[in-house]
Amino acid sequence: MGVMTYDDIHVDFNWEEWTLLDPSQKTLYKDVMLETYSNLTAIGYSWEDHTIEKHHQHSTRHKRYERSHIGEEPSVYTQYSKVFAYDSHLQRNRRTHTGEKPYECNQCGKAFASHRNLRIHTKTHTGEKPYECNECCKAFAQKRLLQRHERTHTGEKPYECNQCGKAFGQKEYLKMHKRTHTGEKPYECNQCGKAFTQQGSLQMHRRTHTGEKPYECNLCGKAFRQQGSLQKHKRTHTGEKPYECNQCGKAFGQKYLLQKHKRTHTEEKHYECNQCGKAFGQKSHLQKHKRKHTGEKPYECNQCGKAFSTQKILQLHRRTHTGEKPYECNVCGKAFTQKSYLQIHKRTHTGEKPYECNLCGKAFTQQGSLQMHKRTHTGEKPYECNQCGKAFGQKSHLQKHKSTHTEEKPYECNLCGKAFTQQGSLQRHKRTHTGEKPYECNQCGKAFGQKVYLKMHKRTHTGEKPYECNQCGKAFSTQKSLQLHRRSQHILERNPMNVINVVKPSLHRVVSKHIKEDILERNPMNVINVVKSLSMLVVFETI
Repeated sequence: MGVMTYDDIHVDFNWEEWTLLDPSQKTLYKDVMLETYSNLTAIGYSWEDHTIEKHHQHSTRHKRYERSHIGEEPSVYTQYSKVFAYDSHLQRNRRTHTGEKPYECNQCGKAFASHRNLRIHTKTHTGEKPYECNECCKAFAQKRLLQRHERTHTGEKPYECNQCGKAFGQKEYLKMHKRTHTGEKPYECNQCGKAFTQQGSLQMHRRTHTGEKPYECNLCGKAFRQQGSLQKHKRTHTGEKPYECNQCGKAFGQKYLLQKHKRTHTEEKHYECNQCGKAFGQKSHLQKHKRKHTGEKPYECNQCGKAFSTQKILQLHRRTHTGEKPYECNVCGKAFTQKSYLQIHKRTHTGEKPYECNLCGKAFTQQGSLQMHKRTHTGEKPYECNQCGKAFGQKSHLQKHKSTHTEEKPYECNLCGKAFTQQGSLQRHKRTHTGEKPYECNQCGKAFGQKVYLKMHKRTHTGEKPYECNQCGKAFSTQKSLQLHRRSQHILERNPMNVINVVKPSLHRVVSKHIKEDILERNPMNVINVVKSLSMLVVFETI
């Protein structure tokens, strides 16, 4: 059967003619037209949606006019147009079951079940967005999309669940929510049979079978199955923390971390440590805390046997075996095993030093560095050797000191066999073989094998001279320069043993390090003259 339009069967009246008809004539017109339409539909004729829609729009205008000017009930003519509009809806509904899509886009060939959907689709080619938000100027291709967007400004949630009262801004969100009550999961995976409440969830699940990762990071190339995962990942590059606590201002990169943090403000802390009195909202947090007192380390590395107090620390440790460094700097490409290390590193590019000493104003990139610095003011030395009682301001200094008791040197160079007490010392030594200079000045590009040398070099740019002579006030950029100054300038000011003559060496030569500052304070041989030998050794002339 062919396709018929409304114009093929209707008997048209203009407005004046229609108003002249009496009620019985209008009823007759209605019955004739409905019967004609019904008979043609029964024998297989179909109707062009757009002609019926056009007619329906036209009749709707008549309906409004009738009501406002005459006060008459909706005419038969209007009721008739409603029948056409309703049947148009039925036809579209049938196509959702049959899969029929008679309306095809002449630009990309995509087909649609209704003419209206085709019209909406063509706007994706033209870029037309006639519906604009008057608050933020964002534009949309469809009016319903604008209306939905406007609710983000007003906070309106017109769709309410009749079971639990929860409200939603969009009808489809309510529909999805209702499935949490009914347990309905209409979207099933045809590979494993797993079912989902949302079509989007099914699509994401299918990627676990196909391995597809369509969302790729344009900074590092890493790909993800979900767009949300990509957005979270990008924050590891940017450092963005969009989720802020409205009580303390602390910000987080992920929403679940903010929610977890908020509990620290609201939750009751029933679980108290019986050793230090610290309280926790969760029993598991108390158990973790107690390990600090007991020293328990239940999480053991299956590669090296090293144990840790928490699973998270074990996971971080494992990266030392795998070499995995998932956090990469988007400025220089350097990668790190932990996110916190990347954040600290980024400050070498930005120059940011957020931790400032409230006593002298000196600022640091890390909180730990500030704490160590403060001990130079307070004199605090919390790390004490359990063998000789000597105390230190830094833990690393204590560890270094302990090796003087044991003489143990467990870290051996596999190239020359030289052994060291610390792993860091071995790493620095290895650079003498490889020539590696990982510490580069961000101002002039000069590179160094050790971090301390870079630190000293940077003072040539900043002019900083932190080492001051307590006798004359002269300042130096390195401690070694200060020591040389003291030996060369102030050594002659002390002469308790009546030394008659001291020949001063050239200032540009370095005094052998085995000669102590107080060499002239000890004079068991009644030295009357000190001269410099050709071999740079000090020779004493005795009486």
